[in-house]
Amino acid sequence: MLGRAAGALVLVAGLLTAPAAGAQSTDPPQVEAGVGPGVPPPDPRPGEAFADPKVAELQRTATDVQRELADLATHVQAAQTEVDAATGRVAQARGERAAADEVVAARQAEVDDYTSAVYTALSRPSEMQAVLTATGPEDFLARSELIGRARADQDRQLSEATSRQDGAIEAENTAVAAERTAADRKADLDRRTADAANRAAAVSSELRGQVDDTNAAVVAQQQAQRERNTQTAANWRVYTDRLAAAGIVSPPAIALSDPARLPANMQPIVSADGTPQPGVAQVEVNGERLLILPAETIKAVDTAVAALGRPYVPGVGGEGPVAYSCDGLVRAAYAAGGIDVPGAVGEQMAVLTPVADARPGDVVFLGPARLGAQGVGIVLDERTMLAADARLAGVVVTDLPGPDTALGIARPSLARRPPQPTPKATDGGLPWRCGGVQLPPRGAGEAAGAWGGYPNGLIPSAALCPLGVGSHLLRCDAAQAYQALSQAFAFTFGHPLCITDSYRTFAAQVRLYAVKPALAAVPGTSNHGWGLAVDLCGGVQTAGSPEYAWMIAAAGRFGWSNPPWARPGGGRAEPWHWEFIGA
Repeated sequence: MLGRAAGALVLVAGLLTAPAAGAQSTDPPQVEAGVGPGVPPPDPRPGEAFADPKVAELQRTATDVQRELADLATHVQAAQTEVDAATGRVAQARGERAAADEVVAARQAEVDDYTSAVYTALSRPSEMQAVLTATGPEDFLARSELIGRARADQDRQLSEATSRQDGAIEAENTAVAAERTAADRKADLDRRTADAANRAAAVSSELRGQVDDTNAAVVAQQQAQRERNTQTAANWRVYTDRLAAAGIVSPPAIALSDPARLPANMQPIVSADGTPQPGVAQVEVNGERLLILPAETIKAVDTAVAALGRPYVPGVGGEGPVAYSCDGLVRAAYAAGGIDVPGAVGEQMAVLTPVADARPGDVVFLGPARLGAQGVGIVLDERTMLAADARLAGVVVTDLPGPDTALGIARPSLARRPPQPTPKATDGGLPWRCGGVQLPPRGAGEAAGAWGGYPNGLIPSAALCPLGVGSHLLRCDAAQAYQALSQAFAFTFGHPLCITDSYRTFAAQVRLYAVKPALAAVPGTSNHGWGLAVDLCGGVQTAGSPEYAWMIAAAGRFGWSNPPWARPGGGRAEPWHWEFIGA
């Protein structure tokens, strides 16, 4: 796709130059080993560095353990409720037995008093006095019958009290046995929970070791990418400095649009098919030909190079300066050069004028065709381009696509053409954008899913954006939406949102899971690990507060939601937990 015939670009000692007039170059560019454009991308790429079956197996085990713990927690809670109820029944039974004991004791005391009165013949009971003072046989019999009835009534009352006491004792024994059974069941569940928690801790420990290894690979990849970015920026400065040293002032795009009418001392560059290329030229300086680009293109590449290392952000409209999407970077770079470029990659491909041979500052559209026009990068030389890459989660220098992936090259400095059809996705799968899968919009409470190519909890800080509060970070679009939400909150309450947690590293997820395995998300699955969740304070953490009510009413306008499961009555009330579900 990139010409190597007369006029093809060659990288010599890190300088962008054109070959001498009439030269034919079919050799690959000469590249200083290990630096600058043309250096192969570090291997492995971020996502591939974590394609470790051991880690995947450990995460599956962690998921199983968490499910087991969640199930046990439900049973433990039910068992504790049963123990509490049984303990209450024991207390009630013991109270009833104590009352029955008092009644029996009272009745027995009455019988004892009666018996004592019979032997002492004193003033108690009055019936005995009546017998002893009877005036005749009939009076004696009447009074004896009364005494018998009194004694029978006492015996009946004592028997009834004793029966109630026996019943109370039996009820107490039953309640105590039920309490013991419930306690034994809960103790068994507690032992099983402790065993599962120990296994969770073991899995966490193993995951930590695996993550340390794979994280080292990511750190090395990031460092290599930073070095590549830095060297590329230096190479570009060498090129522009060389033009300045030669006293060459890049002309405006209009001056290079017609190869037959170039400024004095400038010569056309001939394409591989033998035709002169519009929009570029060359000059001879001390026997060497230097590439001449329009001033607008120089400014655009300057702007794009200055953005190296900035975070990638999903969605159309990532035009910086904090973060960029692939098409947003192209639009922003050329806007800095005074050229208006459409916002979306498909629109850019539809109207920008195509060229056969790429030159620095041209844009290359990425496929493959079955995925449609899904990405765009800015050409630097025959091997490299600069792009906001979803898989690398930032603005980076990366390899130009091969013929199976490249859909075409365009030169923004040339006049626009009438809109033309562009390739559309035909494979029926998830759409791609800027080199990565574009996940469909998710509903409140749904898992966020991967983005940017880095694993959950192992996203480099360069791919995230600060919130301006402590060290809190989020994915850049989430960070921008959060800041807008916080400003609106401050307008109402007089102070910005209070935040306690945001992006959560994998290591932090593992530590939390080890401490609260039945509550914390499995390491590698938390939306905090995607930089798309926050935990809030300052009143928002309390359901029913004015702050929480305001958030429920207003946060959706900014793409934030308190998931249904986290709301009161949702199963696990966490009014402080909010997730970004915007595009």
